[in-house]
Amino acid sequence: CLAMAEGAQAVGLTREIGAFIAGVTLATSPIAQYIAISLKPLRDFFLVLFFFALGAGFNLELLSQVIWPALVLAGAVLILKPIIFRFLLGNMSERSALAWDVGFRLGQISEFSLLVAFVAFERSILSEQGSLLIQATAIITFALSSYIVVFNYPNPIAISDKLRRD
Repeated sequence: CLAMAEGAQAVGLTREIGAFIAGVTLATSPIAQYIAISLKPLRDFFLVLFFFALGAGFNLELLSQVIWPALVLAGAVLILKPIIFRFLLGNMSERSALAWDVGFRLGQISEFSLLVAFVAFERSILSEQGSLLIQATAIITFALSSYIVVFNYPNPIAISDKLRRD
């Protein structure tokens, strides 16, 4: 991944794009499962660093300007994504319960949107307020969708014994 990041930089792309291409390439290779299992502690460590760095760059002074739009966007995402997944998966002959389950489990915006917002802000494509709006929306949807899943769907950390499954 580091070589791809540096290679991308050498040809005029960003390191982030190079790392993304390397990640997609690795994810589609047969060795992906082995790498995922073997490097899980390292992955978790870098995820913590990523979110720490993101939080350290969060301008709390602008939060009052983006909180209401972020709440509206988060509400729209948390309502629309399950409905869209229910419709799309339902049309593919999946069971209704499974379609809703998938929709709620994927009910947040992607971590990748945080990276895109950060890079766009660094390149002056996106304003700081726009970047913070995306970050705040992501944080809200991460938190709320996690609670929805933990309280309503089978998972290893469910609150109810009835829903707790590995």
